[in-house]
Amino acid sequence: MLRFLMIAGLLAATPAAAADACDVLTAKVIRVTGASLAGRTGEYAVFRAQDAERMSLDCRSPARITLASLDREPDKAYFALVGLAARALTGADAERAEVLALNLHQDSLLADAPRRGATGRALMLCETGPRQDAPAGDLTVCRIAPAALSRRRHAG
Repeated sequence: MLRFLMIAGLLAATPAAAADACDVLTAKVIRVTGASLAGRTGEYAVFRAQDAERMSLDCRSPARITLASLDREPDKAYFALVGLAARALTGADAERAEVLALNLHQDSLLADAPRRGATGRALMLCETGPRQDAPAGDLTVCRIAPAALSRRRHAG
């Protein structure tokens, strides 16, 4: 019986600990990027950001941030926001992450295919539409994940 109560206690604490960790990460994304929280459900947060049509955080391991622009060739401010999001999520240098995102985007336009790269502890994938999945349309989408939990790849 005691063993059952200990296991039940551990299982009950796990979702609460995950929620607390996601709260901390959500607050850090807000603080670093200047975005505001639009909504949160479980391990998923959506933000309002002036320089992105969509910005979301998935706290499930490994945590990742997705940023989308309606523009096929977004303004420089979009890439600056990607850099700040990379800093919030992984501690990467924001300027280097911004440059990486811009280069991956340009490479994606030329190749008509997604491109991956890494800077510091940030892995990034950027692609340009048209897309069939959500978000659909002619979008630019960049995803950021921590390199420590994934295979590290360089641009290309």
